[in-house]
Amino acid sequence: MYAAAAWRAPLLVVWRRFGMRVFPAVILLVSILSGGEMATRLVTVFGASGFLGRHIVQRLAENGMQVRAAVRNPDAALFLKPMGDVGQITPVQTNIRNADAVRRAVHGADAVINLVGILYEGGRQRFDAVHTQGAETVAKAAAAAGCTDLVQVSAIGADALSQSQYARSKAAGEEAVKKAFSDAVVLRPSVVFGPQDDFFNRFADMARCSPFLPAFGCPFPRFKNGGLDLYGDGGSRFQPVYVGDVADAVLKVLVDPSARGKIYELGGPTTYSFVEILRLILAETERSRLILPMPFWLGSLIGFFAELLPIPPLTRDQVALLRSDNVVGGDLPTLKDLGIEPTAAEVVLPTYLDRFRRGGRFSYTRLA
Repeated sequence: MYAAAAWRAPLLVVWRRFGMRVFPAVILLVSILSGGEMATRLVTVFGASGFLGRHIVQRLAENGMQVRAAVRNPDAALFLKPMGDVGQITPVQTNIRNADAVRRAVHGADAVINLVGILYEGGRQRFDAVHTQGAETVAKAAAAAGCTDLVQVSAIGADALSQSQYARSKAAGEEAVKKAFSDAVVLRPSVVFGPQDDFFNRFADMARCSPFLPAFGCPFPRFKNGGLDLYGDGGSRFQPVYVGDVADAVLKVLVDPSARGKIYELGGPTTYSFVEILRLILAETERSRLILPMPFWLGSLIGFFAELLPIPPLTRDQVALLRSDNVVGGDLPTLKDLGIEPTAAEVVLPTYLDRFRRGGRFSYTRLA
């Protein structure tokens, strides 16, 4: 017994000093020697710690791929690591506006996914710098590194002739990516919803303290056909797509060579007007609020003053973007062409909007 203890003690000291440092490398080496998936597929994900990024990283890890999470703040992306095995997910510091950092991030990668985008400009974060030049930098680096696949996540409404600078920069980014990496797959999702989204959550939070919710694109009430027309056609139209479906789409195009070079528009199963979206939010949060018609000219005026805030809740460019419906056009392949059945918003919204009810998540006033 004492002899056994004598040789165990030195081994324990060695393990404590060196074992935890080399263990991840050993795991990776075993995977490489065994011909595992991680050894054959390294994917760099730009914007991995964002709302959509975390879901994509999880899908990639679940399918045995090694993930390099290229983010501006690696410490803020450490929550991604438990989504995979030891050493499978590695956050690295990268700024998409820094070409050298981008080249380092894609070095040795088999595939690259670019999710980086902004909704408003501030400081050095400009639409052209991020959506156009940044996307081009990623595409050129991926091509130079010999990557086999590149997925560029753009947005429905990307149009060189749009009134919105956001949409124009997205369209220019798509063009630059295609020029640098001809086999790149472009995904254009509509408004993406899910537990951490910035659309449904924002209006649900607004309903907690505001007596009204704005319906953009609706004219002021007027008499029409002998009655009072409150909302016209209901304002801007959306086709919200579930974040899990978008993540599945990214995985599908990565493993399907026939998807290379194509552009996909991703939308949910239902198209809603702005008024219908707000009514859906109020129903799920069990709140009664006035839906206030908000003509575009008034929204632009509010956006002008809101832009003076450090984090503007609304900008004139966002209002310009709302002038065009955010729905699938019908001329490009969609989720169903990838074998994905779109998830309805009514199925998912109750799982996370219930926290905005009076009394919180576990306060139910409706009868089953």
